This record gives sequence, C-alpha cells and structure tokens, in this order.
Amino acid sequence: MTYAAFTGWGMYVPARVLTNADLEKMVETSDEWIRTRTGIRERHIAAPDESSATMGATAAKQALERAGIDPEEIDLLVVGTSSPERPMPATAAIIQSAIGAPRASPFDVNAACSGFLYALVVATQFIRAGTSKKALVVGADVLTRFVDYKDRNTCILFGDGAGAVVLQASERPAGVLASDLGAVVGTADLLYVQASGVNPIAADAIPPAGQYMKMEGKEVFKYAVRAMGDSSTKVLVEAGLVVGDIDLLVPHQANLRMIEAVARRLGLPMERAVVNIDRYGNTSAATIPIALCEALAAGRVRDGDNLLMTACGGGLTWGSAVVRWGTGR
Repeated sequence: MTYAAFTGWGMYVPARVLTNADLEKMVETSDEWIRTRTGIRERHIAAPDESSATMGATAAKQALERAGIDPEEIDLLVVGTSSPERPMPATAAIIQSAIGAPRASPFDVNAACSGFLYALVVATQFIRAGTSKKALVVGADVLTRFVDYKDRNTCILFGDGAGAVVLQASERPAGVLASDLGAVVGTADLLYVQASGVNPIAADAIPPAGQYMKMEGKEVFKYAVRAMGDSSTKVLVEAGLVVGDIDLLVPHQANLRMIEAVARRLGLPMERAVVNIDRYGNTSAATIPIALCEALAAGRVRDGDNLLMTACGGGLTWGSAVVRWGTGR
C-alpha cells in the first residue's frame, strides 16, 4: 500500500501584532474579558500587501526547503482557504507561480476552518491512488479582512497566517491513517460572510455590512465541540486505535474553551494537546499546520507518534484525521 508521508512543513504569520490592549482602544472589551472567554492574548494581522497567496507561498517555500525538494518536482498543489486573494483564479494557481511549480495541478478547497484537513485528505487520496507522487498542501487565511472591528464578538477572535506541508509517496506506514469529513446540515447561516470575494459583486445589492463576518457564537461552539468529538472518535476506530494511543492532539485553534471541551470529551489530558491560540487567535485553515510546525519545533513530535487532528468551521464543516508521524525516509 502507498502512503502519503509528511516530509516538509512550514508556516508564516504577519509581523503586525494586535494585542488585547490594542482592542480595548477600538471596541468595548477588556484583556480579562477576552482571555477568560477565548484564551487569546494577541493575534497577527496581514499588511495591506499581504494575502492568503503571499502568506501561503512563504510557508510553502519553507516546507519545500525542509523537504529538500525542488518546486518543479511538485505535481499537486491543494490550498485550503475561505479568503482567497481573488474570487478567480484559485489562490493555489497564484502560489504555483510564486514558488515556481510548473508541473503542479493547483486548486483550492473552501471548507472554512476545516480547510486544511480537507485539502490534506484530498492530497493523500491522490497519492494513494498513484496519480500524485509529491504534493504540497497549504492552509492560508486572512479573515481579518472580513472582521468588523466594532463587533466585539468576532473582532477579538481572528488573526491571519499560513501553514504548509509536503506529502510524498512512501511504502512505510505514515501520514493519514484514517479521516472523516462532513458538515452539519442546516447550519450554514451560523457563520458566514454574505459578500462574494474581497468585495461585493454588486455594491448596490449587498450593503457594506454584508462584507463582514456574522457568527452565532454559542451555537457554533455547541455544534463544534460535538462534531469534533464525534468525528475524532470515528477516525480512532477506523485507524484501529484508542485514545491512549494518541501522542498529541493537534486541534483547530478557535477558542481555548473549545479545545478543552473536545479534549475532555475524548478523555485526553490537556498536556497532550497543542495550544497556541493565545499568540495567534483563530487563523482558520492555517491553525492546524501552524500548530503542527510549532509542535515539531518544540520537539513534541517523534517518529512513529500518532497525532489526532480535528477542526470545525463555517458550513458547519468538520474534519478529523489520525496521522502516523514519519517522513517515510
């Protein structure tokens, strides 16, 4: 059987940092209120000349360098994003040109905060089917472009960033062992942006407020915890593992309380969870690859470890995957 091993990884966050103290000057809120309800202290905000494509390209180059392969060897490029640089072409096509990967087949996947896991599973299936040998998977979002900084319920949550991994065909059991993707029917209006692309298609048809993200936070939290918990349990069974076999939980970083609730639901101690939401906020499709990069840099991931990745986002989509860590080399 052919597996899709992780051989490279990279991340990027913008230089500008927006702290809770900064937000106190912009909207009626406080550092204590934000930290106790979300666990966030600060987040990174994209500069005017940065986008999901520029950030994704930077993370991708880092991942390729770590994998030790030339961009021209990449034959598949899948980008998870819900904030593309343009409505058309795909952000993946823009990244393809930026990194110099002429052989790659580029396309985007929009599953909101679950986007990286969707893209990862798609690329894994291409490699397992034998139609791809070396794939690049990117999760990148600039959701702060859709944030209303007068709405304290959403503006405190989001930051920008990108993460990327290189997958290569391997005969050694590594990469995604089991996965689960789906969405909660009838919940599309719990988290959405009305406008199309960066700007509305017809300015007179969609009011300015339509360009901002709308969210029913309590409902999203409830569905997300349930979906991520149930989905994680399902992939553990499919992988033939139990909770005790999981060395590290790499969850979507939406809210510290949410991460704690999912871990509690699974019976996993928080010591085995990656948490960096305090420094980045919710970077949507970028949260899991950024968390993975930081866990690797901190020496928290070793060859042969079992990782559980899980996310939930607008749609309300969910995604989970059990990953056996190993470069396949």
